[in-house]
Amino acid sequence: MKASADKIAVVFYGHPGSGKGTQAELLAKKIGLIHFDTGRYIERLVHGPASRRDPVISKERRLFDSGVLNTPAWVLAMVKRRVAEIAASGSGVVFSGSPRTLYEAFGDGKTSGLISLLEKKYGRKNLFIFSINTSEKSAVNRNTGCLICSVCGLQLLSVKSLACCINKTHCPFCGGPLIKRVFDNPEKMKIRLEQYRQRTRPIEKRLKELGFKITKINGEPAPYRVAAAIFRKIHPVNAASR
Repeated sequence: MKASADKIAVVFYGHPGSGKGTQAELLAKKIGLIHFDTGRYIERLVHGPASRRDPVISKERRLFDSGVLNTPAWVLAMVKRRVAEIAASGSGVVFSGSPRTLYEAFGDGKTSGLISLLEKKYGRKNLFIFSINTSEKSAVNRNTGCLICSVCGLQLLSVKSLACCINKTHCPFCGGPLIKRVFDNPEKMKIRLEQYRQRTRPIEKRLKELGFKITKINGEPAPYRVAAAIFRKIHPVNAASR
């Protein structure tokens, strides 16, 4: 497939709780991208009843639930298959925090990484990379107070988000039960933040060395303000493609 002239790929970086998933979802809805949430995809896979007895899945489930990043080769193979399908459909894609390790991003001498695939399918000029900056304190507060709808996946930033809900245990959108993710507690957040510092942050340095532009975004304001700042960075190219 030739690189698409009118579709874009977007990658959001930032430590856990910086708002990557929220911004990816907002951008996907605004300009018609597919949000490939690697973390949520893995969560459904490792906790799915069909894979319970698979030894590989069992290993990945233990890693996932502990807050440690999953095996890079396993994640890369899975994500590349999905990206190829999305690109073949003619759709744009947005990632919230993926690729998460140097191997997933760049591969090795035998295997190409996700960045190379995105560049091939969409073209470098249509690949937007953002780094969302928040304090670690804000990140911990956001994630430990976060609730997720177990049915539609709607994310509520905190218990305060439920003030308008009659039933504070169910989703205000679809009515599904609200749950807290297994890794959204203070102790596991410490592990996740350390994993980000050691294994994900080095990707930004390598991207810069390879000549990729990384746009820094302040993630502290309300999500709709952050979304507006992100869209302003993308809008000129996106508007020209319509």
